[in-house]
Amino acid sequence: MAEELKVQVIDHPLIQHKLTLMRKKETGTKDFRELLEEISMLMTYEITRDFPLEDVEIETPVAKCTGKQLGGKKVGVVPILRAGLGMLSGVINMIPAARVGHVGMYRDPATLKPVEYYCKLPKDVAERTLIVVDPMLATGGSADAALSLLKQKGAKSIIMMCLVSAPEGIRLLNQHHPDVPLYVAAIDERLNDKGYIVPGLGDAGDRIFGTL
Repeated sequence: MAEELKVQVIDHPLIQHKLTLMRKKETGTKDFRELLEEISMLMTYEITRDFPLEDVEIETPVAKCTGKQLGGKKVGVVPILRAGLGMLSGVINMIPAARVGHVGMYRDPATLKPVEYYCKLPKDVAERTLIVVDPMLATGGSADAALSLLKQKGAKSIIMMCLVSAPEGIRLLNQHHPDVPLYVAAIDERLNDKGYIVPGLGDAGDRIFGTL
C-alpha cells in the first residue's frame, strides 16, 4: 500500500518508540502532550534536512572563520486547529524565529466534510516556507481544505507534517496537492465507518487537551 503513495515516512527509532507510547489508551494527557511535542521536534529535524544553507563570516574567540546558516525562504508554522497546536511548540523549539499562523477547521460529524472557522496568517506567506502541522491525517478533508486556503492566500512553498495517517488521506492530498511534500510518522491500516484512523490513537485533540 505504502509503495503507491507519495509520502515520506519518518521511521526514526525514537519517533516510533514515542508514538507507541502515545497510542496506548492508558497514556494520560500530560504524557501524551509531552510525547507529541518531542516527536514534533524530531520530525522537524528530519523535514528540514534539505533546507538551503549560506556562508557567513563570523569570529570565534580564537579566530575568524566561515560558518553556515540557514538561507533561502524564511519559515512559517501553521497548525490546523485545534489538534495542530499540540505540534506547534515542538517545531518552534527547533526553529524559534518562525512566524506562526493559524487555520481553524473542524470536521462535520455528519458529512465528515471540513468547515473553516478561522484563518490568521503572517502577511508575507508568499515569501515563506510554511510547515503545516496536524497530528492526524484521516480522510484528508481538513488538510486538503487548509492547503487550498493557504494557496489562495498566496502561499507558494508548503510542507505538510502529520503524525498518524490513513491511506485514504494520503491519496487525497496526493491528488489535490501533488506539489506539497507530505511527511508522516506512520501509515495506519484504514478508516472506520466514523472516519477514525484504525488502529490510530483516538481523538488527538481530546487527548492533547483532556476533553475526553
